[in-house]
Amino acid sequence: MTRSLANLTLLFAAFIWGTAFVAQATAMQDIGPFLFTGLRFMLAVPAILPFAIREARRNPPIERRNRRLIVLNGAAFFLGTILQQIGIQFTSVTNAGFLTGIYVVLVPFAAWALFRSMPHRIVWPAAAISLVGTFLLSGGGLVPLGLGDVLILAGSLFWAAQVALLGLLMARTGRPVTVAVAQFAIGAVLSLAIAPLVEPIAIDRIAAAGVEILYAGLLSGGIAYTLQAIGQRWTPPADAAVILSSEAVFAAVAGALIMGDRLTAAGLVGAGLILAAILLVQLWPGRGRS
Repeated sequence: MTRSLANLTLLFAAFIWGTAFVAQATAMQDIGPFLFTGLRFMLAVPAILPFAIREARRNPPIERRNRRLIVLNGAAFFLGTILQQIGIQFTSVTNAGFLTGIYVVLVPFAAWALFRSMPHRIVWPAAAISLVGTFLLSGGGLVPLGLGDVLILAGSLFWAAQVALLGLLMARTGRPVTVAVAQFAIGAVLSLAIAPLVEPIAIDRIAAAGVEILYAGLLSGGIAYTLQAIGQRWTPPADAAVILSSEAVFAAVAGALIMGDRLTAAGLVGAGLILAAILLVQLWPGRGRS
């Protein structure tokens, strides 16, 4: 896969995540965050497991050190997901959008800690531009930070670690579908183990959120996260984070079309900045090459 095609793969994953924001928000009216997260990832596992089995047959066994990294990646994936899902119940959409976007700036540092190599110099201004764009897209203002904001900010730390770990795993194993199945399985097991202890479990409430669970499980989970793993096999983690930040743009569009939200002038500028950051990461590294 070429670098350009890998970047487009990541962009499509961001599109699915952005449109899934509506499903994630409305599902919280019927069931709790742990049950929702567990059910969506429980659906994602069998959806792509056959492809993981096929991938395993074509590749050598995964080394022990990489199996440990897969577990660590799954833990970071679970913590980032659940902290965001819980936090969004206790904060404004404005704060949630901005604080989640902070992971874009953190990924280059996380990647440096793992790879011991600096990202391309254009990643730093692109990450900063993307962060400013996310801030404007979320409304250009923040109310005082509360419990939900702290949870989402903590989740951003784990998202940054997950993106960096995934890049390292793709470089070492070249097994994107296997890694995706593993992180879904870890997320599902941990979420469903905790859900009965902290949330009510009712079949009628699960049925009421059925459409949201299916969308988040099969599309946002099974397809989009697998596309992320595939794309990051050929795209550096810091570049991938900037491209994935376009999720905020697609979420704004989905909110406008489905929920009747309207972008302000600041929001339109923010969307433009995020797209500009993506183009920088896509086009700048190739300048001067034949």
